[in-house]
Amino acid sequence: MKYSKPIAILKLTRIEHSIMLVIAVLAAELITKSLPNYFLLVMSLITPIFISMASFAINDYYDIEVDKLNRKMNRPLVNGSIKPSEAMAVAWISLIIGIAASAFINLYCFLIALIFGLLAMLYAYKIKEKLFWGNAYIAFSMAIPFIFGNFVVSESLNYKILLIALLIFFSGLAREIHGTIRDLKGDTLVRNAKTLPKVIGVKNAAIIALVFYLISILISIYLFAYYQPFKLNIIYILPISITDISLLYVGIGFLYKKDEHFYSFARNLSLGAMALALLAFLLSPIIMVS
Repeated sequence: MKYSKPIAILKLTRIEHSIMLVIAVLAAELITKSLPNYFLLVMSLITPIFISMASFAINDYYDIEVDKLNRKMNRPLVNGSIKPSEAMAVAWISLIIGIAASAFINLYCFLIALIFGLLAMLYAYKIKEKLFWGNAYIAFSMAIPFIFGNFVVSESLNYKILLIALLIFFSGLAREIHGTIRDLKGDTLVRNAKTLPKVIGVKNAAIIALVFYLISILISIYLFAYYQPFKLNIIYILPISITDISLLYVGIGFLYKKDEHFYSFARNLSLGAMALALLAFLLSPIIMVS
C-alpha cells in the first residue's frame, strides 16, 4: 500500500522520533536551568527535529535493498511511495535547516548539530557496517539531545544531565543491538555488515544488550535516590518503573524468543518505554510530588 506524499515523508523521516528529541531538549533545559527566551526555544527545537529527519531519510536511502530483503513494506522507499532522489533531497534540506537553526543559539550548539549531522550521513554510508560503532553512534545520537539542551541554557555540563545522557546511551545501545539481531539476515546478505550478533552470536549479543539495559535501570534508580528533581518524586518513579520493567522484559525476552512477532512487539514496547522515560524527565522538574 502506497502513502500520499506528505505521509510518506513523515514515515520516511520517522517524525515520532523527532517528537521524542523535542521532549528530551525541553527536559534538559528545565533540569539544567529553565526554558530560554522564545526565539532560542524555537531554534533549539527546530535543530533536533530536522537533523533527526535528515538522519532517517539518508539511512533509508542507503538501506533500500536491506529493507526489501527484510520485507519492511511499511517503508516509503520500499513500497514506492517516494523516490530515492526525493528521499535524498529531504535529507539534505532537513540537515541544512537543522544546522542553520543551531547557529542562532550559540557556538556549542552549532558544533553539536554540525558534528552529529555529518556523522548521521557517515553512519548511513559506512559507519553502520562497522562492528559495534554503528550501534554506539545511534545510542549517542539518542543521548546527545540532553547535552544539546543543556548547552542551550548553560555553558557548563550539568552532572544530572550527564547521568541522564548515560542512561539514555546504554538503553539506546541495548535497543540497537536488538535491532541488529532482528535485521541479521538482511544486514548480512545485502550489506555484509559485521554486526554484533553475526560476530559473537545472537545469544551473546542478547546478553550484552541485557547488561546495558540493567546499567540504565541502575542509573534511573540512582537518580531517584539522590538527585532532585527526581529524588522521591512520584511523577518520576511511576513512569520510570514502567519503563524499567518493560526494558527488562524485552532484554530477557531476546534471550529466549526468536520469532518475528516478538521482535516487532519488543521494538514497539522498547520505543514506548523510552518515550515514557522522556516524559518522566520532562515532568519531574515541573511537578514535584513526594
